[in-house]
Amino acid sequence: MAKSKGRVTLPSESNFLSQTKELLERWGADAIRDSDGTKLSDDVKELDAKIYTTYFVARGHNDFAQKHMDECQQAFLMSSYTLTTEATVKIEFLKDYFDQQVKADYDHDPKLWWEVYDRTENQLISTDAWYVDQCTDTVIVENCKPFHEYTVSFLAYLIWDPTQMYNHITNDWGDKPHEIPFDVRKQASREYVKDYLKQWLKDNPNTDVVRFTTFFYHFTLIFNNLAKEKFVDWCGYGASVSTEAILAFEEEYGYRLKAEDFVKNGYYNSTFCVPSKQYLDYIDFQQRFVKDRAKELVDLVHEAGKEAMMFLGDNWIGTEPYGKYFPQIGLDAVVGSVGDGATLRLISDIPGVKVHEGRFLPYFFPDTFYEGNDPTLEGIRNWLNARRAIMRKPVDRIGYGGYLSLAYKFPKFVDYIEKVCDEFRTIYDTIQGVTPYCGLKVAILNSWGALRSWHPYMVAHGLYCKQIYSYNGMLESLSGASVDVQFISFSDIMEHGIPSDIDVIINAGDAETAFSGGSVWDDSKLVSMVREWIYNGGGFVGIGEPAAYEKGGHFFQLADALGVDKELGFTLHTDKYFKDVVKSHFITEDIVDEFDFGEGMKNIYALSENTEIIVQSKDEVNLAAHSYGKGRCVYIAGLPYSQQNTRLLMRSMYYAANKEADFKKWYADNLFCEVHVYPSINKYAILNNTNEYQKTKVYDGEGNSVELTLEPGEISWKEISHE
Repeated sequence: MAKSKGRVTLPSESNFLSQTKELLERWGADAIRDSDGTKLSDDVKELDAKIYTTYFVARGHNDFAQKHMDECQQAFLMSSYTLTTEATVKIEFLKDYFDQQVKADYDHDPKLWWEVYDRTENQLISTDAWYVDQCTDTVIVENCKPFHEYTVSFLAYLIWDPTQMYNHITNDWGDKPHEIPFDVRKQASREYVKDYLKQWLKDNPNTDVVRFTTFFYHFTLIFNNLAKEKFVDWCGYGASVSTEAILAFEEEYGYRLKAEDFVKNGYYNSTFCVPSKQYLDYIDFQQRFVKDRAKELVDLVHEAGKEAMMFLGDNWIGTEPYGKYFPQIGLDAVVGSVGDGATLRLISDIPGVKVHEGRFLPYFFPDTFYEGNDPTLEGIRNWLNARRAIMRKPVDRIGYGGYLSLAYKFPKFVDYIEKVCDEFRTIYDTIQGVTPYCGLKVAILNSWGALRSWHPYMVAHGLYCKQIYSYNGMLESLSGASVDVQFISFSDIMEHGIPSDIDVIINAGDAETAFSGGSVWDDSKLVSMVREWIYNGGGFVGIGEPAAYEKGGHFFQLADALGVDKELGFTLHTDKYFKDVVKSHFITEDIVDEFDFGEGMKNIYALSENTEIIVQSKDEVNLAAHSYGKGRCVYIAGLPYSQQNTRLLMRSMYYAANKEADFKKWYADNLFCEVHVYPSINKYAILNNTNEYQKTKVYDGEGNSVELTLEPGEISWKEISHE
């Protein structure tokens, strides 16, 4: 049988022609790309493949930027908390920041734009009580209250692009120039980016796809005085600020945003913070601006007869792909980094573009490709995790990035990726455009709703974080599960009600975060609405601290429905009698290993004998179920990703939905295997999600079963029998 071709993008570099030709053939690639730090030589560009060229809109143009340093991108930053023991305090507001990235903006009057706060009293200090010493980057505050803490929120210029900075440091680029980011809100910058692109398109006739990386504003990534990350928010709008933006916002909305609206007491509007009205207004405002400016550039690309692709990362703020304005940009394609199944679905579910491409890991950088290491192991892990999600909603293309010369030194890795490329094309050719079988419709309920589809808990893109893995595992499990997933916000259901086709609502997160909801649960209308929905037959799964807000004698405002609550110390005088664990339960029938609730949750207790305690430790509930009218709730203390926890979540949802009888439709009894079904083409696939042999019994949609053994990582395709 002839080797399949296409749907794969290969990274390359100068002086690597013969090896590029070899891997182009072996991996069946039909496109070649450069990467940050590499260039494609003319001989590589002449190969029989589409040429992707990375294009930086607002960085990598130092000749222009150095002449317009007053048009650098900006951010409001906050000094460290400074204790005063006397009536005067000096605050060195820049001392904790990396001076090669950040410098104070003295071009705009600090008295108009900066703010000094007494954080102990949460009180804004009058501008008459402080002044700036520009020679020492110090703010002197007078008439202070001793033993109070003070901060300065100041406007800063960002003079080094943080992604280039990271790559610069990681790859030891030495004296390579620092790329200066500039702001298209400013007139000269706006005209420059259009004029430069027009000329660039003429100068690069061999480029088929312009890969915008990305457009204008970088996600919030600020480095400290040790040149290490100080804070990062992959969805943060902090680096999109300018005096021009604030004045334009005031003209449109009728009120002026302040420094505190951005620094938010040092929280910087983290995605975990319940968003304020001001911040939501600003996000909408910036998305509309970025949409208009980005469309100007995309139109130029199309006029030149080329395709426009956006990288989902770096300078992507304002182009959030689940925002309501994104389709109007007119992009042909989106490409993003695939760290797992959830990030795969983040890409593949994006509306408004024709082509969705995933850049798979590992990146071909020396932190992975070094003597003594086997990058194949990461390649296998990344593919098997992402493949589950591909079976639900495939991306249209896959690819890799970095230095191809590094990967080429690892033959075992090269062999494995050849297999991955062939397997991907088989999956895509079989199921693209086909709706898979879904046993349930599940809604993830939080403050952000659809805007943060598939990435609500993300701090830095796809990276482990101790505080979130117990929640992010829920998304990872769902990314490859046979369920239809929808992301809805509290405001959505307050305005429009709970959609009638939802089987299960999941609310997961720590108390006071945007994901649990915080003070939104102070609204009796919301609480009553969700209670009524469950009572009339809905299913609810709460993970961590769901619906958490201390009020009316409860911490969980849905405690009566969940059957559990969290002890805050206020009711220690009340004995907790209900501690008996059920002998068996539908939810835990597939458990083969120790339970893993991640960081878990302390002091959860059952409210009555009607609560089914399924798992507990040290008299603290980890897993419980409770009937509520016609509906059911399930409580889970935490859910890191694993095959076992995926099965536990699936069973929890089916139980909550009162659909246990349907659970073994298209089901593998080995939890390390999964079944994906495509009724319209009469096909189904059994996946081995491990790199080991697995034996499983597979049930079809009629309850019939067959036993088979799968090789490591195997997909077994079958025809649906209609006998």
